[in-house]
Amino acid sequence: MRTRYLIYFALAIVLTLIISSDASAQGLPKVSIEIGGSTEGPDLSTSLKIVLMMTALTLAPSIIIMTTSFIRIAVVMSFLRQAMGAQQAPPNQLLVALALIITFFIMNPIATRSYEEGVKPYVEEKIGKEEAFKKITAPLREFMLTQTREKDLSLFVDLAGIEDPEGPDDIPLHVLIPGFVISELRVAFQIAFLIFIPFLAIDMVVASVLMSMGMMMLPPVMISLPFKILLFVLVDGWYLLIKSLVESFHVG
Repeated sequence: MRTRYLIYFALAIVLTLIISSDASAQGLPKVSIEIGGSTEGPDLSTSLKIVLMMTALTLAPSIIIMTTSFIRIAVVMSFLRQAMGAQQAPPNQLLVALALIITFFIMNPIATRSYEEGVKPYVEEKIGKEEAFKKITAPLREFMLTQTREKDLSLFVDLAGIEDPEGPDDIPLHVLIPGFVISELRVAFQIAFLIFIPFLAIDMVVASVLMSMGMMMLPPVMISLPFKILLFVLVDGWYLLIKSLVESFHVG
């Protein structure tokens, strides 16, 4: 059930970026490339819609990544691997997959609201395109606003040269999204700093012991890595890290 809602959520974002065709259409239009003039307006309109749809599908993964919890989770996972000193363990594919799974878990309530309030009524022809756009993006807008600092929003409002919004609904998406991104990066770096401290302490202790023993040619990373892994396992690091990341979003 959750997977279905997440798929609908991704499709909803794509839907807000293209000019939607008639919902009562029974089949997909035939796509062909011909050399010559076109005299039929509907054919040209359909071709433009297909081009816009393909463009939106290409950009959809980046848009979803930049407007969800994926940024914070992926950055923290990357810093965790660097703090432990492991070169390629866990591999990038595993870290990205784990970040995506946690992102799906966090964004599931938002995806459900977006589908129930926006996508489903639009498909059933109960609301128009403009109202559907507002209802689809409303849950995502609320999520980003709760995670974005006012200072970051003010920065992009000033850079955009627009008047100060009177309320949250007046903030345009092209201002909200970059503000949300830099806010997420800031929080991710703060979490990374806290992760580095215990591992840095282990590195300093190991380096001091090796220096006192005169073993200067032995890389301290080789000795400290097993102790870092042992510490991470003993404190149940994955449990604490994932729990802290999920709770940091305050999503009900």
